[in-house]
Order: sequence, then C-alpha cells, then structure tokens
Amino acid sequence: MQKTRMTDVVIQRACDDDAPSDEELAGWAQAVLSLFESKGDTTCEVTLRLVDAEEMQSLNRTYRDKDKLTNVLSFAVEEDIRTLHGLLGDVVICPVVVDSEAARQRKERNAHYAHLVIHGVLHLFGYDHVEDSEATKMEALETSTLATLGISDPYVERVA
Repeated sequence: MQKTRMTDVVIQRACDDDAPSDEELAGWAQAVLSLFESKGDTTCEVTLRLVDAEEMQSLNRTYRDKDKLTNVLSFAVEEDIRTLHGLLGDVVICPVVVDSEAARQRKERNAHYAHLVIHGVLHLFGYDHVEDSEATKMEALETSTLATLGISDPYVERVA
C-alpha cells in the first residue's frame, strides 16, 4: 500500500484504480479543512483511503450493516482523541463506484471525486444528511466549497 503525506491529508491507495492524483485529492480535502481553520479551530489530520470494491463492501457491511457497495464512508475519531492528537478521521472512497456513478450521472469524473471527498470530510466535522434541515446545511456547504474550486453544483440534475 502506498502512503503519501500532504500537509493535513494522508492519502492511502489500497487499490490499483486510476483515481485522481494525490495532489488533487488532498486539495479537495484541504478546501474543507481551510473552512474550519479560518474559524480558529485547530488543524486536523485526515486520511483519504482509496479501496477496491471488496474492501468497501466489507466496511459498509461491518460498520453500517449494509451489505452493498457505496461510494464514500467517513469514520470520525472520538472528540478526546481529536483534541489530544489533532486527528479528525478517515474518509474511504471506492474508485470503481465513483467512476461508475460519474459515467451514469453524466458528471465530470474529477468533479464527482471532489464532491465525494468534500462530502466525506464534512461528515468528519459532524455534518449529516439524515434530516432534511441537516441535508440542506450540508449540501449548501458542499456546493459553496465546490464553487470555490470552480466546480458546479452536483445537485443540479443533468440532462442528456
């Protein structure tokens, strides 16, 4: 497994898929981290792990009781560990699923990766989308963060 450390983002590639570069992945995560750093919060470390379908399905089954593939999972560390060590958590992404979704939804591949990295990191900060009001807040942050990167709103439906 290859590991690369970039500022506050560690990239782990546990699969052979042709995902975006470490620099791109770290930049998208950093876009979210900088939102919170500018508000005076402490700098945190995030791990982005790219995994194959088998590992992703296993993680989803083990931690969410859902025996199916998913695009992204987030694992936030407990508050006391975060405070003591500056660790925020892990975001796990499955390139096979992301690539398939991007093609099916007619989205630019890197824009879809950027969205999912941002989405996953926001989960580490406690954002969620279970309730409509929470989803509205989270989607607004995703959309505004993507806009700073020149990426359009992922929630706007694409037409053929």
